[in-house]
Amino acid sequence: MDILISNSSPVALYEQIETQIKNQILNGNLKPGDPLPSIRSLAKELKVSIITSKRAYEELEKEGFIETVIGKGTFVSGSNSERLREAAMAEMEDKLEAVIICAKALGVTLDECIEILKSIYEEV
Repeated sequence: MDILISNSSPVALYEQIETQIKNQILNGNLKPGDPLPSIRSLAKELKVSIITSKRAYEELEKEGFIETVIGKGTFVSGSNSERLREAAMAEMEDKLEAVIICAKALGVTLDECIEILKSIYEEV
């Protein structure tokens, strides 16, 4: 599992970890049932406190992305794939809303926004 964190980022470390794990689940790099490192292993690997990795896992578990089985470990959740997709869509909509607010402030028209979106979508 590839996670890169930045101490200079204004985003909290646990949020950086949470977001990156969530993205790996949503894009299919982590599949339902895949094991995740233990909280201690993750903390050691990323050189963060155990509390930080624990908080990231707690948030992911609350949102249904992962599940912990006592005595066995933490795994990518196999249930609620539609719920996970819905959560990802809501997050995407929030980001698009911020972009639209910025575009309106700059005087960019809807047609221009659509063209920009199409162009970026085709490049990625």
